[in-house]
Amino acid sequence: MSTKKLKMGMIGGGKNAFIGAVHRMAAGIDGHIELCCGALSADPIVAKESGLLLGLPKDRSYGSYQEMILEESKRPAQERMDFVSIVTPNFAHFEPAMMALDHGFHVVLEKPMTLTLEQARLLQEKVEETGLTLCVTYTYSAYPMVKQARQLVKEGRLGPIRKIMVEYPQGWLSKLIENGLSLAFWRTDPEKSGKSGCMGDIGTHAAHLAEYISGLKITKMCADLQTFVDGRKLEDDGNILLRFENGATGVLSASQVAAGEENALKIRVYGEEGGLEWNQQDANTLIVKPVDQPTQLFRAGQPYLSPLAQHNVRLPAGHPEGYIEAFANIYRNFATTLLASMQGKVPTEEETDFPTVTDSVRGMKFLETVLASAASEQKWTDFLR
Repeated sequence: MSTKKLKMGMIGGGKNAFIGAVHRMAAGIDGHIELCCGALSADPIVAKESGLLLGLPKDRSYGSYQEMILEESKRPAQERMDFVSIVTPNFAHFEPAMMALDHGFHVVLEKPMTLTLEQARLLQEKVEETGLTLCVTYTYSAYPMVKQARQLVKEGRLGPIRKIMVEYPQGWLSKLIENGLSLAFWRTDPEKSGKSGCMGDIGTHAAHLAEYISGLKITKMCADLQTFVDGRKLEDDGNILLRFENGATGVLSASQVAAGEENALKIRVYGEEGGLEWNQQDANTLIVKPVDQPTQLFRAGQPYLSPLAQHNVRLPAGHPEGYIEAFANIYRNFATTLLASMQGKVPTEEETDFPTVTDSVRGMKFLETVLASAASEQKWTDFLR
């Protein structure tokens, strides 16, 4: 691989923004990417101050994303940004992503992709029209042991899949804290977050993980959504029965009012020949349960792992790999895929294994189907096509 670094511009993620710092750390780990410019806040003064705090040149600390995209597009090819990372709340995804693509820049985008399915489809059409790459950070699919789980299912180690159970309980919204915490405020505001709260924020992660590991698409669902906290405008809890394309059944549960829980994402997949279990709070361990053998523990960093898992392992066995490293795997795979294309090379299967615009649109279809099912009097709702 060439020593060339990709130049990243960032929209959002300025002072006191949690997820922007995560993206910057993850993007920088492997040395393929450097932050060259930013429009780091909707407030022009905060945006420019944030850029200077990060060491960006004054003339590349922009007051708005429109200014950044227009000015960067005027720079010589060897100087301008190669892609933009958009780490804003949901309502500020579509316009900057569309403008970046229109001006020839690749995009990394926080999830869910947009406020509406219609917007998501327009972005997909733009990606197909331009031939550019759009990556969405469904982070949990990038853990090494999730990759191992996917490979075991693909190899048929569990036999035909029969049941998938995925849960994502959090407890941080058990009280009405919207007015005192910006992270909670925009996530529970329909104008900023979209028509879904809990399912849009974490349910989409659970659905993507279920489809990613199993290799199966959801075809039908029966959803029950609840808003437990008085005064909250969007749902904070939900349970969904699932049907998959091979006839397998499933259950997806997501809650942000599971008091005492942190980020307890967990998935279990059962086939005719055995099952597997992965828990994000013990991310280095994959439990495999053959039907006629003792339970097995697969551990990150071990030589017996599949090439797909090994590609995403960063540390020797026994050293915890977590959220930042999973984020970094997405950025690295995205970057090496782009760099290979720039050099006229074909990226490897492992390098192209990151969530794309297709996954993103499917995430929006999941949300629309959940909302339709929850509002319907009929038992089952077909997954949107």
